[in-house]
Amino acid sequence: MRLIIREDYDEASEFVANYIKERIRQFEPSLERPFVLGLPTGSSPIGVYKSLVELYKSGEVSFQFVVTFNMDEYVGLPRDHSESYHSFMWKNLFMHVDIRPENVHILDGNAPDLDEECKKFEAAITRVGGIELFLGGIGPDGHIAFNEPGSSLTSRTRVKTLAYETIIANARFFEGDIAKVPKLALTVGVA
Repeated sequence: MRLIIREDYDEASEFVANYIKERIRQFEPSLERPFVLGLPTGSSPIGVYKSLVELYKSGEVSFQFVVTFNMDEYVGLPRDHSESYHSFMWKNLFMHVDIRPENVHILDGNAPDLDEECKKFEAAITRVGGIELFLGGIGPDGHIAFNEPGSSLTSRTRVKTLAYETIIANARFFEGDIAKVPKLALTVGVA
């Protein structure tokens, strides 16, 4: 493993965005062979997304042949809710670049059968040959997506009951009201 340290958040965000850009360009994606990118939400990647949008606008990268899979989504929030991860991704990245809407994969927290939704999501990842690059963030307690401490290292995409600490931490996005924070989410696994 290589550890790269940057001076501050902005420099780190620019570094990561440029790394993603270079990986996409070196891959030379096409309609038949898209670059598959896994993406997170939350406050950490916002700077990366801003930098990716700037790189797109300057003509340095295209998302036309990029397929994305997001790590997680709340259960029960409408897609257009300001705190849904669907809304987050469109607001912070997708609406600003040339990605094809059919190439965006975000778990549906309102699917009639959540277990089936998780299986379909995993099958879609398999169909495109797996994820080429996954941008992840590690939370203060070590969580990745909604895989909180104690999650199995062999876990797959699934319905997850959120830990009370996670609900408290996420209340800041819901007017500080823990009662408004969904108690369930869909999340990719660690495996």
